[in-house]
Amino acid sequence: MTEEILVNITPQETRVALIQQGMVQELHIERSQSRGIVGNVYLGKVTRVLPGMQSAFIDIGLDKAAFLHVADLWMPKNSKSDNTPIEKLVFDGQTILVQVLKDPLGTKGARLSTHISIAGRNLVYLPQEDNGNQIGISQKIENQEDRDALKQRFQAMLPDGEQGSYILRTSAEDADNQELLNDLTYLGATWKKIKDHSLRLPAPSLLHQDLSLSERVLRDLATDATGQIRIDSLENLEKLKEFAKYFMPNQLEKLTLYRGERPLFDLYDTESEINRALGRRVDLKSGGYLMIDQTESMTTIDVNTGSYVGAKKFDDTIYKTNLEAAQTIARQLRLRNLGGIIIIDFIDMHSSEHQQAVLEELGKNLSRDRTKTSINPFSSLGLVEMTRKRTRESLAHLLCEPCEVCQGKGQVKTAQSICYEILREVLREHRQFNPKEFRIIASADVIDRFLEEESGHIAQLIDFIEKPIRLQAESSFNQEQYDIVLS
Repeated sequence: MTEEILVNITPQETRVALIQQGMVQELHIERSQSRGIVGNVYLGKVTRVLPGMQSAFIDIGLDKAAFLHVADLWMPKNSKSDNTPIEKLVFDGQTILVQVLKDPLGTKGARLSTHISIAGRNLVYLPQEDNGNQIGISQKIENQEDRDALKQRFQAMLPDGEQGSYILRTSAEDADNQELLNDLTYLGATWKKIKDHSLRLPAPSLLHQDLSLSERVLRDLATDATGQIRIDSLENLEKLKEFAKYFMPNQLEKLTLYRGERPLFDLYDTESEINRALGRRVDLKSGGYLMIDQTESMTTIDVNTGSYVGAKKFDDTIYKTNLEAAQTIARQLRLRNLGGIIIIDFIDMHSSEHQQAVLEELGKNLSRDRTKTSINPFSSLGLVEMTRKRTRESLAHLLCEPCEVCQGKGQVKTAQSICYEILREVLREHRQFNPKEFRIIASADVIDRFLEEESGHIAQLIDFIEKPIRLQAESSFNQEQYDIVLS
C-alpha cells in the first residue's frame, strides 16, 4: 500500500498527515509552546512519597508534579526484591534520574520511570542494564532463524566492554551493518551527554529532549511503503536531510520540497478532514452515520443506518452498514487519536455469523494501527468493548477547549429556563434586600421572551413585589448569562 507523508511546518507548529489510498489516515500535531515530553530525561527531585499508593510525586520542572509508581522504579539487579515498599527506596528531597512514559493528560501529571531507554531508528538502548549485553528482538520478527541471524550479526558489532542492553526493532531486520552502527554511535553519544549533564546540573533539569515531530516522522512513520515525504519549508527540509543522511539514508531520496501554489494541507482535502474529525457526526458513504462522543472516562460510538435502505432485506442493510462502520471506526480512532476505553454500539444484529464478520472486519482494519488495541466480543447488550493505548492527547483535546457557555456539557439552558431562574432570583433578592427597583440585564433572546411569552409572568411578579422591573438587552451576554441590578 503506497503511502505519502505531508509535513506542514510553521514557526508555531508542525503538522504531519499520513496518506494512504488518497485518504488521510493519521494526523500528528506538535506546537512549539506545548511540545510533548514523552521520552525526555530529567534530573528530578522527590517532593512527596505516598506509601498508601506505593508511588511518589517528582518535581521535574513542570506546572504539575509528575508521578512515579514503584513498578516503574528501576534498581540494580538483585538490589531489591519485588515487594520492597517504595518508602524504603526513595525519600523526600532525593534527586533522581527519570524518563517520561506518558505526557500529562487533563488533571494528571506526567507518568515517569527510572528505567531509562533511548530509541533510535533500529535499536532501543537500555544503558542501565547490567546483565551482560542482553539483546532482545522485536516480537514482530517471527521467524526464529531470522531472529538468531540478526542477533549474531548485531552481537559482532558491539565493542568489548559495552555496557547495557539493546532491543532490535522491527526495522533492524532490513537494516545493513552501517545503519546499525550509526544507531549505536548515536545512542552511545546520547547516553554520555545525559550522564555528563546529570553530574553538573541542579534538580530539576531537562537532560535530554526527544526528537522533534518532523524527525520522528523519519524514525517512526516512514517505511519502505512510503512513496514520498513532502515538506513545505526549505530550511527544515535541509535539517531533515542532514538528520536522514546520518540515521536514515534510505529515506533521504524521499524527502522533497513542496512548491505548489495551494497550501500543502489542501492536498487530499487534509484541512477539511481535520475539521470533520472534530465533529460528533461522521457520515458513511452508504448513507449511514456514526456519532462519536469523547468523555473523560471513555469514548462511545453509536452506529446508525441513517438514509441507507439499499439492501432488500433489513438484516442485510444492518449488516452492510456495520461492516462499513467497522472500517470507518478504525480510521477515525487513528485520525482523532482516541485512547482508553471505547464502547461501540453497532446496530443490533440477530445473526451470530454477522456479528463475527463485523468483529473480524474491525480487527483487520485495526491491525494497521501503530498503537496497541484490544477488542472484546459482543456483550449481552450487543456492545463491543475495546481499548486503545493512550499515547498522547487526542486531536480534540489538542485543538479545542470546553465551551465557555455550556462548560463542556454540549448544551445550554433554554431562554425559558433562564427567564424562570431570573424571576426566582428577583423574588429572593426582594425578600433579602427590599430595593426600590430592579434592572434585569440579559441576552437579547431572554429579554425578548420576557417582553412576549413571559410578559404575563413578569407583570404578576411586579404586582406581587410592588416594585418596578426594568429590562435591558446586552449583546455581549450569552444565553445563560444575566445580571440583576438593585437600586
